[in-house]
Amino acid sequence: MAAPSAVNQQPWEFYVVTDKAVLEKLAAASPYAAMTAKAPAAIVLCSRTENILVPELVDVDMAIATENILLEIEALGLGGVMLGIAPFADRMEKVAEALSLLETLKPFTIVPFGYPAKKKPQPDRFDEQRVHYVK
Repeated sequence: MAAPSAVNQQPWEFYVVTDKAVLEKLAAASPYAAMTAKAPAAIVLCSRTENILVPELVDVDMAIATENILLEIEALGLGGVMLGIAPFADRMEKVAEALSLLETLKPFTIVPFGYPAKKKPQPDRFDEQRVHYVK
């Protein structure tokens, strides 16, 4: 919840899921979410649709919060992954149903996490050609 947000609107709600039946429903919400059923836990980030001052930046705010969670997961020696739910209506509906969300909440991402079976080295993705210096 320490993530920055536009005009400090903090549009997020966090659902920490450990219930196996719910994790299985979340896994079925996206063709890329199968690992969620095997994870011991997942955090579902949802954005509020009421009392939002800058709706155009809500998705940016939510992405920043998701990244902060992933950084903390890594810092704790765990493994996690960001699974995009919004803006795909079918995925959002399945997640909303699995969590019995109010209509004022919009599912954004699922972050399943736990101790990885094996630690994979992080690939070096730095591409010097994508960095431009303006002097």
